[in-house]
Amino acid sequence: MISLPALGALGVAMFVLWLLATALRNVSIVDIFWGPAFAVVVATCLVTGKPALPQWVLAGMVAVWSLRLALYLAWRNHGQPEDRRYAAMRKNRGPSFWWFSFFQVFALQGVLAWLVSLPLQGALLGSTTELGALSWVGLALWATGLAFETIGDQQLAHFLADPNNAGKVMDQGLWRYTRHPNYFGEFTLWWGYFVFALGCGAAWWTIAGPLLMSVLLLRVSGVTMLEKTIEKRRPGYEEYIRRTSAFFPRPPKPPAES
Repeated sequence: MISLPALGALGVAMFVLWLLATALRNVSIVDIFWGPAFAVVVATCLVTGKPALPQWVLAGMVAVWSLRLALYLAWRNHGQPEDRRYAAMRKNRGPSFWWFSFFQVFALQGVLAWLVSLPLQGALLGSTTELGALSWVGLALWATGLAFETIGDQQLAHFLADPNNAGKVMDQGLWRYTRHPNYFGEFTLWWGYFVFALGCGAAWWTIAGPLLMSVLLLRVSGVTMLEKTIEKRRPGYEEYIRRTSAFFPRPPKPPAES
């Protein structure tokens, strides 16, 4: 099952957010809303469906994840200028940026959030009243992903807060085993949502949601985009790439022989 009311609610939320971003001249606030966008989907499905225990558990999982992500991004972006991606887009589009940004950034993100949330919609609008075995497996995957995200973000924030680490490559903690523990956590978390949703009666084709998220993380706005320029900005990152897995955690390779 899919929720067209959830798509409509996302459209309204993104329109209001676009108006705010236009007034502030800062499109970066859309990134903070990525997690809460799914909370909008969940809230709409709860109102239009007939939630039982599995649906409320899933709603709680989304609430915990979306709140943590929104608070972290709001804290990280506080006092910072507009993200360089949006600043470059603003410069390139000139006077037309104000309306272009609505379609290219806000409307697009709303549609992506709706598509990624297909497993959530299927589970929340279903009639399952008990947690099945798959739901427990999904819950374990979700918890693992959330832990990777949370710990990875915390370790990076602590590293960047130390002036002695300026210009250095973060290769400690979880970052020793994967160059992107936060993205790996997001990946694992969304596949956990899907498995949980299957246990709640969601259709198999809602796998399109986590597949889309995986493509975004690995090929579009995640690993690929971040590493396009980071080698030039971080001395030593090339060696870090050589010895550290790009995504899936594994023990690091030994240092290269001089």
